[in-house]
Amino acid sequence: MTGATFAQRVAAIAAAFTLTAGAAAAQDLKIGVVNPFSGGMALYGDEMTRGYDIAADQANAKGGVLGRKVVVLRASATNPQEAIAAVEQLIGRDKVDVLSGTYVTAIANAASEAALNNNKLYWETNALARDLTDRGLPNFTRTGPDSTAFARRSVEGTLQLVIPKLGKTAKDMKVWIEHEDSAFGTSIAKEQERLLKEAGVQVTLGSHSARAVDLSDSILRAKNAAPDLWLSTGYVTDHNLLLRTAREQSFRPAAMMLVGTGDTFETLESVGKDFLNGILLVSYPRADVSESFGPGAAAFLAAYRAKYNRDPIAPQAMSAFVGFKILLETIAAAGTTDYEKVIATVAKADKPLGTYETGYGLKLDKTMQNTRALPVIAQWQDGHVKAVFPKEAIAPGGTMLDLGRK
Repeated sequence: MTGATFAQRVAAIAAAFTLTAGAAAAQDLKIGVVNPFSGGMALYGDEMTRGYDIAADQANAKGGVLGRKVVVLRASATNPQEAIAAVEQLIGRDKVDVLSGTYVTAIANAASEAALNNNKLYWETNALARDLTDRGLPNFTRTGPDSTAFARRSVEGTLQLVIPKLGKTAKDMKVWIEHEDSAFGTSIAKEQERLLKEAGVQVTLGSHSARAVDLSDSILRAKNAAPDLWLSTGYVTDHNLLLRTAREQSFRPAAMMLVGTGDTFETLESVGKDFLNGILLVSYPRADVSESFGPGAAAFLAAYRAKYNRDPIAPQAMSAFVGFKILLETIAAAGTTDYEKVIATVAKADKPLGTYETGYGLKLDKTMQNTRALPVIAQWQDGHVKAVFPKEAIAPGGTMLDLGRK
């Protein structure tokens, strides 16, 4: 660089630094995450992504994947339109290799189609609606349970826990099925109705919008029907509103069961432990499940506490962690992030229940849904949530309390 001015030498050094940094960044394995990171569901989109971050940390501590550092990049989406924009941002600006999510089914639906349009894998860990896998998108798979698994678990709980506890027979049992009216709630309610009617249970359906600001009519209709069990599927906001309204209107059926949400501190603060006590919850497995059911669950809890200096906000984090862990394992086995090769690799997986921290195994059906990912039933017990079903998931010393209604 003889004869170059000082300014030219500085510019040359800066350019070399930029090229070196760019080359290093290009070596990162970039995974873009589409979730609501703003608005009313941001707490849970963030919580899910904490699970991804822990899985990435653990992979990087072992040298990364395919010799590349795993980097998690976020883009916020609170509706389908924003989901498409988030995917375009992650691919166009951030140059991600793979996309993952999602807390909300509608967001997952739009984001995965946008990913396909860009020839990228969309790896679903948490969104529930069965429609997501039934579409047959060639770039899509789901490692967590779907709406059918949640519906079936709630019916198992009704038949094996609630009916015996109430001293009834199936034909004498009256169940009110309440659900929010998007694909998430509707798909679960339809399957619940079908299975309960097959068992001879008397069923009535009610629905509501998750965006409603007053759900008095929903509670009044259910109260007038006098069910033995009120079985409700919803998001956090509408479940909290339904429960507060039930408390205010003295709606206390003999048993209550919530599906999907209602198992976090937000509900506890919103409704109070006295009203919640005894309520059953169909939920993702929590970090307090027995080690024989979910080997490594305690280690996940320790890693979460070490990274965030608190207990998990919601069980979605551990399910997301496991899903992301499976993604990284699959990319390593495939030797690439090409979606066709990754999908072909995971389609061959065959791991038994109890392989992962959530108790999940890994076996995909023809729609690319993991058939070995099952929720558990938990219960509010004096302000805490404890697994009560299946029995293998119950922590040592755990038990099911009375249903606590009337």
